[in-house]
Amino acid sequence: MPEIAFVNDVFMPLSEARVSVEDRGFQFGDGVYELLRVYAGVPFHLTDHLGRLEQSARALGIPLPYPRDRWAVVIAEAVSRSGFPDAKVYIQVTRGVAPRDHVPAGPMVPTVVVTVRAMAPPDPGLYAAGADVVTVADIRWARCNIKSIGLLANVLAKQQAREMGAVEALFIRDGCVLEGATSNVMIVKNRCLVTPPEGPLLLPGVTRKVVLGLAQKAGVSVQEQPVTEAELHAADEVFLTGTTIEVLPVARVNGRSIGAGSPGPVTRLLMARFREARGDAPS
Repeated sequence: MPEIAFVNDVFMPLSEARVSVEDRGFQFGDGVYELLRVYAGVPFHLTDHLGRLEQSARALGIPLPYPRDRWAVVIAEAVSRSGFPDAKVYIQVTRGVAPRDHVPAGPMVPTVVVTVRAMAPPDPGLYAAGADVVTVADIRWARCNIKSIGLLANVLAKQQAREMGAVEALFIRDGCVLEGATSNVMIVKNRCLVTPPEGPLLLPGVTRKVVLGLAQKAGVSVQEQPVTEAELHAADEVFLTGTTIEVLPVARVNGRSIGAGSPGPVTRLLMARFREARGDAPS
């Protein structure tokens, strides 16, 4: 089954996809993106992802070339062409192609890229035993709620985590944990789920939103408020949420065990509820 790309209205094998070297995404990181999961051929929470794409593009002043119904058709055809029942779909829209200058001269035509790849789930052992994460200083810009393609700080944090034998890096600013390099973070204390609130320094994750809703339906108390690094270490449970990891339990932070050092009851409950929810693949 082929990996598929869609570039500016044309479908092609991913290996043949090309964009100009003068594309502002390449030159400046001037673009936005989304990553979504496909379960059994059906995109998961597509409407939420497209809504966030619109918000990010609007924040950067990039006009999206397609309405939501056109995006849905493109994604459905790309997934169908790939033949992957379980896949990840990447959407990227940049400001377009122009001679390199910080301020482009006049209106531009956005560059659209959509790719479909088979989804390789993370190691099942991480869900059984829990993952290791580390904390790092937050050196990102002040508009992390925009899902822009400028991710160098996240790349460096992820590399640092890997060098330390961890799967994720959690950003710390002013003594508080914000989110992971590629995930949102949640803690449990006395069976109450606490997660940092949405704002300029935190990406409003689609999986985060789903999990908070599932927790409330399951009768778990939910609070969105700042989480200090001390509270992170003292939590009974810690878990991460994200498109590719779903609900991932954390066993250790900076080498120190969280709770019993294994997935706790609230985390296990939400892992199970999320597996049930993804089977419905709501729009």
